[in-house]
Amino acid sequence: MKHLDLTILVIDENAVRAAIIEDGLREAGHRHVTVAHEMQGMARTIETLQPDVIIIDLENPNRDMLEHLFQLTRALSRPIAMFVDRSDASAIEAAVDAGVSAYVVDGLRKERVKPILDMAVSRFNAFSRLQRELHDARTALEERKVIERAKGILMKMRGLSEEDAFALMRQTAMNEKKKLADIAQSVVTAAGLLM
Repeated sequence: MKHLDLTILVIDENAVRAAIIEDGLREAGHRHVTVAHEMQGMARTIETLQPDVIIIDLENPNRDMLEHLFQLTRALSRPIAMFVDRSDASAIEAAVDAGVSAYVVDGLRKERVKPILDMAVSRFNAFSRLQRELHDARTALEERKVIERAKGILMKMRGLSEEDAFALMRQTAMNEKKKLADIAQSVVTAAGLLM
């Protein structure tokens, strides 16, 4: 998806500040910009609009408002840029934990909107890639463990060498058009039932 085709939701209770963000986005060539001035019903707005990026601007965020927003953003898997006029370390930490990609304190100027949006998207994509890689690595590790256990079970129960046990599982996986890890899991499960 090209950057300029992004659907952007701007959440800002202050119309003047929202206009600054909207102008900055439109000058940068973004055409699909929706501004929401009410925090009420925001989950429904997000669900209906399905924005690619969310920009949140809060002049004076209080704890309750931030917590509400962070609950909302935790459930989303979208780049989120947040502008606030003032902040403290715990609010920044909470924002990062909630998945906010860019948290900008006292920096709302029209010319800064596009670079911050671009950074939020880039950081979100990098973080998503890292999460995927971590998930894939963990899955591969778990699969290796199951395969090793299954080999051990086949070696013990059928008197096979390690190579033969692996070859048997690999051949079974090919015959049944399944993943090797799935066959190994079946062996482990069956052995659990038989022992």
